[in-house]
Amino acid sequence: MNVARPLPLVLICVAMFGFGFLLVPLYSVFCEWAGINGKTAGAYQESTTDVKIEDRIVKIQFISNHNANLRWPFKPAEEQVSVKIGERRQVMFVVTNPTNLPVVAQAVPSVSPSEAAPFLHKIECFCFQQQELFAGEKKAMPLVFFIDSDLPEHIKKLTLSYTLFDVTPAVDEKLVQR
Repeated sequence: MNVARPLPLVLICVAMFGFGFLLVPLYSVFCEWAGINGKTAGAYQESTTDVKIEDRIVKIQFISNHNANLRWPFKPAEEQVSVKIGERRQVMFVVTNPTNLPVVAQAVPSVSPSEAAPFLHKIECFCFQQQELFAGEKKAMPLVFFIDSDLPEHIKKLTLSYTLFDVTPAVDEKLVQR
């Protein structure tokens, strides 16, 4: 009887675990390299008082989505705005929890073209925190942003997309562990 040695199987399992563990950072590196999935940075940290407003106008289109597990009505109050470079602008996104249970959601942003992502500065965004909505609650969530003057001249329109995910199970698990 030929008994297989366990070492190759153990190495395969360790390699699979390592690959799964590294998948998110590898995906981020690949997206940056390929120029896809325009990730936005966190909250803008520098002073906005010395930002120069220019006459150049850029259109910003807003798109909202939700994943299959979260069927909330979620939409921007305005589908598109025109802003001057450097102009501080606020838009609202409206979300409703139609269920009879409290739910916690997290919005994940993406900018297209991805080349424009480093020039979209969010001062305040509902995507920075998880959003809890009680049963039947409707909430208007603000986004305050401006476009940096270093935005390449050939970019005339940006699309800012938000996808809303249900993170209630993850939040519940963290509360149980405390």
